[in-house]
Amino acid sequence: MSETTTATPPAGSASGTSDGGGKGPGLLAGPLGRNLGLVVALLLLCVVGALTAPGRFVDVDNVLTILRLAAVVGVVSVGMTFVIIGGGIDLSVGALVALSSVWATTLATQQMAADFHWIVMVFTAIAVGAGAGLINGVVIAYGKLVAFIATLAMLAAARGLAEILANRRTQIVQDRSFIEFFGGDVLGIPTLVIIFALVAAAGWVLLNRTTFGRRTFAVGGNAEAARLAGIRVQRHTVWLYVLSGVTCGIAAVMLMARTTTGSSTHGTLLELDAIAAVVIGGTLLVGGRGTIVGTVLGVLIFTTLGNVFTLNNLSSSAQAVARGVIIVLAVLLQQRLAAGGARPRKKARGGGGSGAAAPGNPTGALPGGSAAAGGPAGARPGDSGGRPPA
Repeated sequence: MSETTTATPPAGSASGTSDGGGKGPGLLAGPLGRNLGLVVALLLLCVVGALTAPGRFVDVDNVLTILRLAAVVGVVSVGMTFVIIGGGIDLSVGALVALSSVWATTLATQQMAADFHWIVMVFTAIAVGAGAGLINGVVIAYGKLVAFIATLAMLAAARGLAEILANRRTQIVQDRSFIEFFGGDVLGIPTLVIIFALVAAAGWVLLNRTTFGRRTFAVGGNAEAARLAGIRVQRHTVWLYVLSGVTCGIAAVMLMARTTTGSSTHGTLLELDAIAAVVIGGTLLVGGRGTIVGTVLGVLIFTTLGNVFTLNNLSSSAQAVARGVIIVLAVLLQQRLAAGGARPRKKARGGGGSGAAAPGNPTGALPGGSAAAGGPAGARPGDSGGRPPA
């Protein structure tokens, strides 16, 4: 039992935790290899962009445009990373962005912002996102509803509520100081990009340097083992969705500043972009493994790809097809890496029992690791709704 605990990887190495402490099939199959591959892919995309759209791709304004577009998706993707690592999925993020932006641009909110400060709009947007995330989490964790269904229902409800609030009209942001602050630059760097960087950095610290992050890996890797180790799986699941809602509120503020409007159409298909970025970044859809760095690289790859397509006048339909192909390839690659990572662990355990069910199983990181490893295979009480269908 003590050996299992001793083998616990450093808490900070989130990806390392899930990769079996460096005993994987090879360097390129580990987190370093995955991130290196993402960096190479991003550089190749830049080369393709520079060759196919010379003079337009390698332009400061175009680079800043890519970063601005990546910022909104990136913030939502950070929250999505936590949810997916925790074994869930959130399909409602796009609708929550719309609902948050509409609520923050209603006449009442804008009047309060005029009387006090535009910070009222910011808090309103974040509070609405967090509240919707709380509903998601409670329904999933305590209502035992499958995350896919619960968040799909929230997607429809939030989008409908946004349309009712806005009366199907686009609401203009009246506060110029709000637009100037969030739409401006700091030392030549767009404020939106700085917000994205701060959110990503905070997400990295939370995931890799805190008990909350370790519990997220534990819940996503094996919820039953996490419960036996004393983690309140249901409560933690609720917090994961609240966190996702908060990032949606922040993204809504960023969209309001970028478009100077609040609209029920904001965030359309944003959930697909966020999930795709997270998957491309190496986060396992079954939970238990993922990195914020990989997600950031995934967002940049996805946004750069769209920019290259746009500069080469490819239709939005062609872009959608390409995105679908990329997502499928990323998931197939994930499965191969996961299978490769699980193989040596099975040998080490003499055939692998329940612990081999999740490739990123972080049971070694749990106190009372032997109990965790001996948990019932595949049984995940308390999070039945926290997992997407396999």
